[in-house]
Amino acid sequence: MKLYNGSIEKVVNPEIRQPQRTLDYGSGFYATTSREQAERWVRRRMRESKVDVGYINVYEFDPQTMNNCKSIAFPTATEEWVDFVMANRIQKGFTHDYDIVYGPVANDHVYTAFALYEGKVISKQALIAELRTYTLVDQYLFHTELSLESLKFIDAEEVRL
Repeated sequence: MKLYNGSIEKVVNPEIRQPQRTLDYGSGFYATTSREQAERWVRRRMRESKVDVGYINVYEFDPQTMNNCKSIAFPTATEEWVDFVMANRIQKGFTHDYDIVYGPVANDHVYTAFALYEGKVISKQALIAELRTYTLVDQYLFHTELSLESLKFIDAEEVRL
């Protein structure tokens, strides 16, 4: 299967990086099966970094690799997924020991709903019901060096503003 990563650099050799902000699944290397999502990511990074050129990095990934790693998958928005994302986003010092995490992307629309949940305006069940009305794109987090071995770089497609 092909995975995509949007970046302002060509990423031939993915690395585990510590983010400057909290992310859905913690630190590591993120990719998606959606080329469109990767393009949105790179265009946002290009605007933030004030650069004219970015890349959609393309990798080959065998999902069976997840059987050889400690992994967790959230195919849809569930209570476990909400708890996991919230822990990564708001619990200071939270970390997990999964090599690979798979699940939905919590995008800006999702975070509006998450903010209502966090502010106790809606319940977890109402949050999940709301999230199920969205078309959620997927993402993979490669959290360890072992997990990065499952990615094979194929190409870097140039993106211009």
